[in-house]
Amino acid sequence: MGYSSLQACVADLERNGHLIRIKEEVDPYLQMAAIHLRVFEHQGPAILFENVKGSKFPAVSNLFGTLDRSKFIFRDTLEKVKTLVDIKNDPVKAIKNPFKYANVGLTALSALPMKVGRRSAPISFGHTQISELPQVVNWPMDGGPFVTMPQVYTEDMDKPGIMNANLGMYRIQLAGNDYVLNSEIGLHYQLHRGIGVHQTKANAKGQPLKVSIFVGGPPSHPVAAVMPLPEGLSEMTFGGALGNRRFRYFYDDEGFCISADADFVITGTVMPHDNKPEGPFGDHLGYYSLTHPFPLMKVHNVYHRKDAIWSFTVVGRPPQEDTSFGALIHEIAGSALPKEIPGLVAVNAVDAAGVHPLLFAIGSERYTPYLNERHPQEILTIANHILGKNQLSLAKYLFIAAKEDDPELDIHDIGGFLKHILQRVDLTRDLHFYTKTTIDTLDYSGSGLNSGSKVAITVAGSIKRELWNELPTWFSVPRPFTGFKMAMPGVLAVEVPKNITTSDMPLMLEILEEELGNKELNGLPLIILCDDAAFTAQTINNLVWVTFTRSNPSHDIYGIGSFTEHKHWGCTGPLIIDARIKPHHAPVLEKDPAIEKLVDKMGEKGEALYGII
Repeated sequence: MGYSSLQACVADLERNGHLIRIKEEVDPYLQMAAIHLRVFEHQGPAILFENVKGSKFPAVSNLFGTLDRSKFIFRDTLEKVKTLVDIKNDPVKAIKNPFKYANVGLTALSALPMKVGRRSAPISFGHTQISELPQVVNWPMDGGPFVTMPQVYTEDMDKPGIMNANLGMYRIQLAGNDYVLNSEIGLHYQLHRGIGVHQTKANAKGQPLKVSIFVGGPPSHPVAAVMPLPEGLSEMTFGGALGNRRFRYFYDDEGFCISADADFVITGTVMPHDNKPEGPFGDHLGYYSLTHPFPLMKVHNVYHRKDAIWSFTVVGRPPQEDTSFGALIHEIAGSALPKEIPGLVAVNAVDAAGVHPLLFAIGSERYTPYLNERHPQEILTIANHILGKNQLSLAKYLFIAAKEDDPELDIHDIGGFLKHILQRVDLTRDLHFYTKTTIDTLDYSGSGLNSGSKVAITVAGSIKRELWNELPTWFSVPRPFTGFKMAMPGVLAVEVPKNITTSDMPLMLEILEEELGNKELNGLPLIILCDDAAFTAQTINNLVWVTFTRSNPSHDIYGIGSFTEHKHWGCTGPLIIDARIKPHHAPVLEKDPAIEKLVDKMGEKGEALYGII
């Protein structure tokens, strides 16, 4: 559906039962986020907050809270855009089938950005200031209010203009810390992103980088800001194609690009090497990202349209609204990545594990078919390629299996995929470490900011073991370990007392080795050391979240019967992952009990959320 504005989308969703209005005053400090989280948990509708405390502007969230709702929003364009992305990755298709794909070319052409007159642009209605925007704070320890659904626009100084510009979604801190209210805000992004490339060029020239932050507008615009697009397909063109409406823009008197259809536009400059502390912020790993210096933006103007709606989301331990965002992205571009990596069949950044810490992949294993016993060869090459590819390079754990062993293997079935791996893995051979390397900036399990390790676990060949579904009657763990519980077939969660530190681990491993080293444990290939065995084993999502967000492979992987041979590490007995919270880790996100009671009350009969939560 070609929405001309966010207001048109809100009205359409409401007409079709996909949106509710909350008319009573709500507090942007924690309460709005808590309402959003509860409604999302129940797969509820989008939410329009009509009366935001401290602001004259209404706010909307959970627009993309379900894949079905996202498909509804883009019901008229989704298939055409999927084809457009597919063709961009494989242009030979268009050459071979020119008539079949002719309409896709027209779609792309009609989606080219359109420069419009400033006076006719809805965004030109008025000016405001940062303090008058909804000051949404998601989590109790957040450093201040953040923009969580922004479209951050920058241009390349060497190739100015909208067709070479970058539109990305990077969080924006509006207030708090050392920021001068209404004059300064913080930008959180890494230098490898498109905006970082632009900033590096500006720094080298000693010139300020001009930044425009769009909020709201047609719903295709925020989707465009997060899309991993093929080379040569701009975010603005994609946004126009997905929204069935050309991206309209103009330049203001100071030379900033302005999205004509946005609800709000914040303009400002980033001076070379001008940073201030940003954060903490409750993030998608389920922990806070802590306070660190990030680029400082000096605010120039804050524009808004007449009927402006503030758009936001809540970030936290998956699944969240960005999970549905990810599903929509996969729906549009899921076929693109395997075409870029030879032999790759499928890859999944596991949402339940915080996305970046854990990848599941399937590749073809076609090398030396005359061998009696197949083993990982081609998938090792594929693994290296995956870990060097854009956002996938942030992963810590990569499990990759050979398609030939099970053509029906599903990368989205967490339990089934892990079972396949654990049945076949050779722990003396199949672990390949990458040490002293980069990991996600938001991941504090490593040895420093953006610093840690990776491991690729590559599995090909026949089943080597039957996994234990329950423990034998003779099995026990020695003191001082306090409890244990099977988390899934072949995986045991073992609770470690709180007083055991990282420096105590060598002794703890000696105790485990002495107790278990002489026992037949082939059906138990993986032991997880954790703070709470019952919680870890409660669900498969808990298992992967605890295991892969709280461990750094080079530091926290051990094994019964471990050895190093020609610099290759392996073990003859179970693999052990120390997935306890360490002193250097970031705090876990926890909800405010008093705010939760307020939301509970809103779910009672006659209240705004009755029948929804």
